[in-house]
Amino acid sequence: MFVVCSVVPKKNREVKSAARKTQILWLGPNVKLGVGIRYPSPKTIGADRLANAAAVAALYGAPAIVVDFGTAVTFDIVSAEKKYIGGVIAPGLEAMTNFLYQRTALLPKLALREPRSAIGRSTIEAMRAGAVFGYRGLVKELIARIKAEAFPGSSRVRIVATGGYADLIAAKLPEIEAVHPHLTLEGLRIAANINS
Repeated sequence: MFVVCSVVPKKNREVKSAARKTQILWLGPNVKLGVGIRYPSPKTIGADRLANAAAVAALYGAPAIVVDFGTAVTFDIVSAEKKYIGGVIAPGLEAMTNFLYQRTALLPKLALREPRSAIGRSTIEAMRAGAVFGYRGLVKELIARIKAEAFPGSSRVRIVATGGYADLIAAKLPEIEAVHPHLTLEGLRIAANINS
């Protein structure tokens, strides 16, 4: 059996073709995940976000927040009762820096890495500081607001980061307890085991 976590519906036919006669489990809200869903429109939750919720609950416990640094940065919240309750979606770090490069005449494309200081001494350094420090500020603020709204008074909320820029951004955020590079894949494995 293949477990598929697709957020690109146009590619689903190609996945079916590649699988040939092998059974496919399409991850979604109707699949057993090890977490419940308390969300007004479960069908609108991205499969990758459900995989993250399943993985964080199984591997780290609940309540929990997953911060996934992908094309978009997503925050997925699992309640103390192990239910997916919602999240946040913001532009991804690379999408933001590519937007600046594509939409301005003089700003270059840049490789993202830790800035030397908050005050850039070149255009590249200034962009890097804005991107990395600014992004850390966005993540820190959203975590604080999520905790205040979803878990007021709770002293222990597990916060796990995953995705392409998790190491860069989460490295200097003490709020983030762990970086788990393959958390989404772990969620697929967990769903496969529960549903086999």
